[in-house]
Amino acid sequence: MKLFNARVHGVIDYLVVALFALAPTLFQFGGTPQTLCYVLAMVHLTMSALTAYPLGAIKLIPFPVHGSIEAVVALALVAMPWLFGFSEVEHARNFFLIAGGLVAVVVVTTNYKGSEAIQGRRTVAKPQ
Repeated sequence: MKLFNARVHGVIDYLVVALFALAPTLFQFGGTPQTLCYVLAMVHLTMSALTAYPLGAIKLIPFPVHGSIEAVVALALVAMPWLFGFSEVEHARNFFLIAGGLVAVVVVTTNYKGSEAIQGRRTVAKPQ
């Protein structure tokens, strides 16, 4: 079931940016997981600003492509504790596992082809 339209998804995206930026402080972890969180926050902020949806600023990335990228990120988040060697850091590992699961839920429940997503696209003027 597709619960989220493009506007709601945009709000969630910016909340995810804030969550990644604040997670190291909130859940008390540093080092590699902290760095990954800050990088993920900046990458997600950039992607959100460049997405063609109601809350995108520049509207270069089609919303369905945005969704595909987020699906890959969800899988990557779950693997990161082992890929980057912090699976023994309980707070960080659990944050990444939960974040990956939540991103996956948002991906599965977003309507990437709804009318609001299409309206978010930048239109190009036709020559006369």
